[in-house]
Amino acid sequence: MDYETGKKGNFLGATPKDRRNNVIVILLAVILAVMLFLFFAQRKSNRIIVGQITAQKDSIEVELTQIIAGYDSLKVENDTLSQQIYMAQSRVRDLLLEVEQTRRVSLDRINRYQKEVTTLRDIMRNYIVQIDSLNRRNQLLMAENLEVKEQARQVESRNEQLTQEKQELEENLKRAAALEVRELTAAGMNDRNKDTRFADRTVMIRVNMVINQNITAKRGAKNIYVRIMRPDQLLLNKSSDDRFRYEDLHIPYTAAREINYEGNDLPVAIYWDNKGQSPLIPGNYTIDVFADGNNIGTTVLELK
Repeated sequence: MDYETGKKGNFLGATPKDRRNNVIVILLAVILAVMLFLFFAQRKSNRIIVGQITAQKDSIEVELTQIIAGYDSLKVENDTLSQQIYMAQSRVRDLLLEVEQTRRVSLDRINRYQKEVTTLRDIMRNYIVQIDSLNRRNQLLMAENLEVKEQARQVESRNEQLTQEKQELEENLKRAAALEVRELTAAGMNDRNKDTRFADRTVMIRVNMVINQNITAKRGAKNIYVRIMRPDQLLLNKSSDDRFRYEDLHIPYTAAREINYEGNDLPVAIYWDNKGQSPLIPGNYTIDVFADGNNIGTTVLELK
């Protein structure tokens, strides 16, 4: 046996049995080294996978928290939709609590969580679309309501204007149709039917006037009323039943006369007979003439 062969035989063992055992040991060492390499490689891979799963779990928790915050920001006045949103938000909260309390998370569970998050996000987006549609509809209805209110206000304002114009027209027509007098005078008369300026000689007061022409005034029978106020502010009046309507009151009159008015100038004389009454006193007697509920003239009679 040469030197090289002997050297190799000594490395593996002196005997065939030693060499066989040494080969087995070397093979076992190689296998152990390979297994250790694979173990640490798998361990490192598992750590990476666990890290990824943990990151995905954290991401899911963040997304669920954002979805809850998104639900909190939704404002809706529809009771049915509000109840649906509350139930959907409760579902998100329950899932977030489940994810937070899960300690050992598998890839399958992470995939399930992600699918549920996607579904819940789509549900929230659907609610957002519904709320946005409701808000736009409400805005449109509010705009239409404002427009209707404005139109109603304009119609009401126009009606008020027309009513006012009608009232003004009626007032103008009423004023235009009201009788007017001119040459309104009064005189005292003594017992010989002669004019007198002395109170102690006056037994009758004559009131003369001309009712003006008025083509718009109502024609036919009319009552002309005269009120004569003494200087001491007592009304000359024979009966408390002698009253006529003036505005919203029924007031006493001194003398009255019925005329037939045809729209033309009409001279009228009305008399107050003081016989049987208290004697007249010196001073100014205020005389007011009324027709159709209007005061159509005033004059003063001075008796000495």
